Amino acid sequence: MNQFPFQQDPQDFQGFPSIEGQQQFGSQQFPGGMMPPFGQQQFPGNMFPPFGGQQGPSFPPSFPPGGQQPGPPSPPRFPSGGQQQQGAPTSPPPSFVPQRQSVGVFAVDPGAIRGCLFRYTYVWLNNGNAFWFYPTFVGRRSTSGFRWNGFRWTFYGTDLERISSFQCF
Repeated sequence: MNQFPFQQDPQDFQGFPSIEGQQQFGSQQFPGGMMPPFGQQQFPGNMFPPFGGQQGPSFPPSFPPGGQQPGPPSPPRFPSGGQQQQGAPTSPPPSFVPQRQSVGVFAVDPGAIRGCLFRYTYVWLNNGNAFWFYPTFVGRRSTSGFRWNGFRWTFYGTDLERISSFQCF
């Protein structure tokens, strides 16, 4: 007795491997499960008809109203007049090394270094290293941006407590 409300026909199962290990599409069998060339497939129940065939999914696909297409979110936009670049600077830093001001004993205040965002900044670390830095982000406990290695800008980030002093230009 058939448990389904429709009659089952073996032809409805085209495209599934047969007992001999061959795949059947319509009246053709393809050895080793190979598919026929694109556009010559016969799909079960015309679920996905070939292009130009019967009704099916539209091409090109439609997008939601408002002109927004699905995909990754776009980068944040800055208000007009305050637009900043997010990447590395396109030119080297100044060719001089500034004279070090006072040496701080405590960690650098995020509010103070925030004023150096997107500006050439000379940084002295607690371990004695000093270099040109171009900050693009300042958080509560860290900063990141681009560090000049003498030849090019490389991405760099550090904890604010590692910075002894800094000066921006």
